[in-house]
Amino acid sequence: MRTRFSDDLAWLPYVVDHYVRVTGDATVLDETVPYLTMRALEPHEHEVYELPRVSDERGTVYEHCLRALRKACTAGEHGLPLIGIGDWNDGMNRVGVEGRGESVWLAWFLIATLRAFANQADARNDVAAAQLRAQADAYAAAVEAHAWDGAWYRRAYFDDGTPLGSSESDECRIDAIAQSWSVLSGAGAPERQAQAMQSFEKYLVREDARLLMLLTPPFDKTSHDPGYIKGYLPGVRENGAQYTHAALWSVLATALRGDGNRAFELFQMVNPLTHALTPEDVAIYKVEPFVVAADVYTAAGHLGRGGWTWYTGSASWMYRVALEAILGFHKRGDELEIRPTAPAGWPEYSIAYRHGKSIYEIVVHEPNAIRGDGVDLVLDGRAVDGRRIALVDDGKRHMVLVTPRRATAPRAISVLPRREERS
Repeated sequence: MRTRFSDDLAWLPYVVDHYVRVTGDATVLDETVPYLTMRALEPHEHEVYELPRVSDERGTVYEHCLRALRKACTAGEHGLPLIGIGDWNDGMNRVGVEGRGESVWLAWFLIATLRAFANQADARNDVAAAQLRAQADAYAAAVEAHAWDGAWYRRAYFDDGTPLGSSESDECRIDAIAQSWSVLSGAGAPERQAQAMQSFEKYLVREDARLLMLLTPPFDKTSHDPGYIKGYLPGVRENGAQYTHAALWSVLATALRGDGNRAFELFQMVNPLTHALTPEDVAIYKVEPFVVAADVYTAAGHLGRGGWTWYTGSASWMYRVALEAILGFHKRGDELEIRPTAPAGWPEYSIAYRHGKSIYEIVVHEPNAIRGDGVDLVLDGRAVDGRRIALVDDGKRHMVLVTPRRATAPRAISVLPRREERS
């Protein structure tokens, strides 16, 4: 499929960079892969489904990523990337259908991806690194100059220059992902990140139904046609419901800002198990509580009802938010670092991690008290210097104790029994 969607290209370098950082395996960048070829879109075409063919041209994965980024980096009147016929929210397929609309969220996403991939370019002594960073800086300046609405970041600009996700908008006055990605990208001005997330909490968190809305108010009667998102009933799917993929980005942003208590509260709002604790809950939620629902409705008469289970990519984001953001499990190559953002009420938690044929039993004591480099690590009874544990695949069981740094030695803590010994 060839389309005018604007974000598809950038996910390749985003994911490849993540893979390299987590596995430590940069050789994937040198794998040679052919390109696909297919006819270009006619000026009147938005997308076309045809059978592509494998071309004779080949490039390394690194070259594929660079080409994707260069193709993805466009700029409109405000210096923001063009939204095309949609970005992550493909339901906004008419915001920039004429080729002039711009996406604020895509600017954040490209900033994050450009800066991350510039590090891969640095490792190869490629001058492209400077070009990638310069483009990221230009987008960051454009967002701060043209996307701040006074209390939150706007979502996009229509082809005619009308802002979307603004206090001036009749519908969709605020959109969650423009706020969360100001944090996830690391590019928003710190004071604006704080205000943007406060606005998210004020307007998009429904404490009564325990859900996190994508945007509000939903599209219904607006004269500016955002696209097929308006075809959903108000409060269904992307149109003002909880869209769980985006909701988890908001949880992640809250954790990255260091608020472990609130991050876990928001995580539990998204957690499907908490929507089926009583028969009354089940009657409202109506879908399986053991898989993630892509969306949870806010529509009148259906508040709190789940939809589209079993297929959502937000399931993987939920796992990452829990493991990495809250429990602080960060693997980098053959090293492991624990940087939790956990609730203050947790005395300790444990993780059993399989590394090859080895098992690492990790106990983190007083996680909320761990700050910065102030941590003590004990591996198999011996103190470890620094913040990282070296992982070895030796087929053995290893015990890891993580505690806040104290003037005196930490008290002994029993490690949970291995899984097969638990009752």
